[in-house]
Amino acid sequence: MSAYEALVREYESGVGISGSSMPAVDPGTNLAATLPVWSLAGGAVASFAAAADRRRVACGLTPLESVLDPARVAAAFSSERLFRVDGTPPDAFAELSGFFPTADGWVRTHANYSHHRERLLTVLGLPADADRTTAVARMAELSAAEIEDRAGDSGAIAVRVRTEHEWADSPQGRAAADGPLVAIERRDDRGPVESPTDATQMLPLRGVRVLDLTRVIAGPVATRALALLGAEVLRVDPPQLPEIPWQFLDTCQGKHSTLLDLRTELPVFTDLLSEADVLVTGYRPGALEQLGVHAAEIRPGIVHGRVSAWGERGPWGARRGFDSIVQAASGISLIEGAPGNSQVASPMGALPAQALDHASGYLLAAGVLDALTARERDGLGRDVRVALARTASWLLAAGGREPEHAPANVPESAYAVEHDRVVTAAPALSEYPDHPWPASQYGTHVPNWTLRPAGFE
Repeated sequence: MSAYEALVREYESGVGISGSSMPAVDPGTNLAATLPVWSLAGGAVASFAAAADRRRVACGLTPLESVLDPARVAAAFSSERLFRVDGTPPDAFAELSGFFPTADGWVRTHANYSHHRERLLTVLGLPADADRTTAVARMAELSAAEIEDRAGDSGAIAVRVRTEHEWADSPQGRAAADGPLVAIERRDDRGPVESPTDATQMLPLRGVRVLDLTRVIAGPVATRALALLGAEVLRVDPPQLPEIPWQFLDTCQGKHSTLLDLRTELPVFTDLLSEADVLVTGYRPGALEQLGVHAAEIRPGIVHGRVSAWGERGPWGARRGFDSIVQAASGISLIEGAPGNSQVASPMGALPAQALDHASGYLLAAGVLDALTARERDGLGRDVRVALARTASWLLAAGGREPEHAPANVPESAYAVEHDRVVTAAPALSEYPDHPWPASQYGTHVPNWTLRPAGFE
């Protein structure tokens, strides 16, 4: 059994479903790396496609039986390399996001958002207007563990670069590897059992309402995948935290976007939630509840998808993180890097795509699909959980490492779509030539459930 098939089997056995048949696929050099990145990517998309077929069957429709195109999946996972606005590619990482030498090793930081940059500079004891040169010099004076600990205490994002064995032996590494790849947990709250009537073969989620409270990549990829299948997705962002424009355009096709401050506009959000079928969140454990949002009480029977960096248990359960940060902490960066200890050239590398993010997104979408299908049998609500670190642990444990691999293919422009000034990657599933519609203007939709744009079928 290939690692590609093994991931699908692990997902399905973890959620209590019998195995799907997986056609053989030759990935070539798409997503080539030391670790089996194609197996992760292909397996995650195949799990999503199989869950969509189970949904179709439950709706009395014919399965689509998608056949993966490895180059297309690779392009979707590497979407930032195809993305253009007026022909210009994005700056994927800010000046204080990256690998930096410390007094005794290396750290990986993430400061793309302005508030994360401010917190990182505070951790370093620097003013908010400090430049990169000053920050680099300061990190070189501190130990990697000290920077990591300070960041964890303050909400900044920085981790010590570890080997895979250091990570596996740590309490947070053991917690991240525990449990199923995707956890679906049935709750006791029950909603009405309604048979779907609007579903079609291409749009098996038509009539399903999804509230999206996620950012960056993994959560938005999951809800974009649900929108691809016809769900009405309303993304809700806090007005006080600005979004990165290109990232929003790249992951929010097929959705509506609204701004709500849950601290002052909670009744509006509660009304939205009371009519939703699915809630997808990327908040840390307990954050929504502290705001007074108890989803299962407001909407009994709701499917609640949750994505986190490190999982909700263990010593890092409340810590923030991103794909690149998980790669560095878990040993992936060193595995994919070049040997050497120079303080000038970093020995660290990276996966050929933000594969932990994208794979976790498709796995979460698969879990939501299967939870919806199960709910329509018994009416019970379900929680669906994925974590980037759990996805990383699967990749590290999978067979098929190739240290002498060929360079990964550059994503092909044939798998890009263009709307006006914006070029993005096409959907990972070949049967869908494009997303339902391009990303709307950020935050301009009214906070209510509405009909889809005219002409959408």
